[in-house]
This record gives sequence, C-alpha cells and structure tokens, in this order.
Amino acid sequence: MKIFATRFRELRKEKELSQVALAQVLGISQKTLSDYERNYYEPTQEMLVKIARYFGVTVGYLLGEEDY
Repeated sequence: MKIFATRFRELRKEKELSQVALAQVLGISQKTLSDYERNYYEPTQEMLVKIARYFGVTVGYLLGEEDY
C-alpha cells in the first residue's frame, strides 16, 4: 500500500501536523504512525476509517482507488 503511505504523509504535512501530534489524535504511537508513512506497516480497516474521517477524505482516496 505504498500509495497509502504517500497520501497519508502528504495529508499530515498539508495540515502542518507533527507525527507526534497526529499520533495523539489517532490514539497510536508515533512509531506506528512513522511505520505507516514508511510503508513498513499497514493500518487496520478501523484505523483507515478513522484516518479518512479525520482528514475529510475517503478510504478509497487513501488507498489510491480514487483521486482527491
């Protein structure tokens, strides 16, 4: 899910959030968030929905199935 990692990182940077700040909002560790951004680890379906809702995008967008 390399497209997820890229889009996730871009969305975080657009909102000018640090990894630590976003991790706190999402209820995950900064390491887990970093692993998502580096494509080392994939989020669960529940986390994908939480991320999509927070950023106001669709899960399809996060997964590269549709454009913004």
